[in-house]
Amino acid sequence: MENFWQTFRLPIIAIAALILVVGSSVIFVPESQQAVIIRAGDPDRTVNKFNPDHEFGQTNAGIQFRIPFYERVQLIDKRILDLDMERQQVLTSDQQRLQVDAYARFRIIDPITMVRNAGTEQNVASQLAPILTSVLRQELGRRTFASLLTAERGNAMINIRDALDRQARNYGAQVLDVRIKRADLPEGTPLEAAFTRMQSDRQEEAETIRAGGRRDAQITRAEAEAEAARMYATAYGKDPNFYDFYRAMESYRRTFEIGEGETSFVMSPDNEYLRQFQGER
Repeated sequence: MENFWQTFRLPIIAIAALILVVGSSVIFVPESQQAVIIRAGDPDRTVNKFNPDHEFGQTNAGIQFRIPFYERVQLIDKRILDLDMERQQVLTSDQQRLQVDAYARFRIIDPITMVRNAGTEQNVASQLAPILTSVLRQELGRRTFASLLTAERGNAMINIRDALDRQARNYGAQVLDVRIKRADLPEGTPLEAAFTRMQSDRQEEAETIRAGGRRDAQITRAEAEAEAARMYATAYGKDPNFYDFYRAMESYRRTFEIGEGETSFVMSPDNEYLRQFQGER
């Protein structure tokens, strides 16, 4: 055995060195990761970089090569990452203090920029967290508490997302979504006062609507009465005799209409009120 080692020592060492070099030059990039090849401390190129146009399984993930001992590889998550904001107190434009709990979703789209400016995904999240808090304070500070309970809340989230995304591009990240999980008033007197004020506002709004309805009803009734008077005047102008007859019949009906009891009328045949029963003279 010793003679074998002495005879084939150099070939064995050469083969072992070759295996070590080949093994060091081969890297495996998973489908869910993107790799940055760092050459002499500076990011040089990427492997399996995120591309929205590439379908799963059609990327260049898998076995790749590098220059051993000169290039190193940093794997970066290709999936959507979470950014949870700690619960913060935010002051709205109507001076309501809200306890806001929000989160964001982002992904790394420029790994080289991320490595240069942040280093790791965790550092990106650490850099974006205070920015999210600041942007959220500014945006909600321009809105009332009641507006956050309406569709306007969606517009606020879009503005926050866009503002955070502009800052995230400095770290090679793209912000996909920002959402508020909860926005509550502090427990105690502020919460009760807010509910009372909201109830008063709704009651005032309801009374305004009812007043508008009464006003519209009066206008409609006045217009209808004016139209009826116009029609009566037109009809009277066309045939005054028929108009007198019609009005007299209406008066007779209302006067002699039989009710629940019995009523007797004693009138002279020559009474002017009964002239329609007397015929033409």
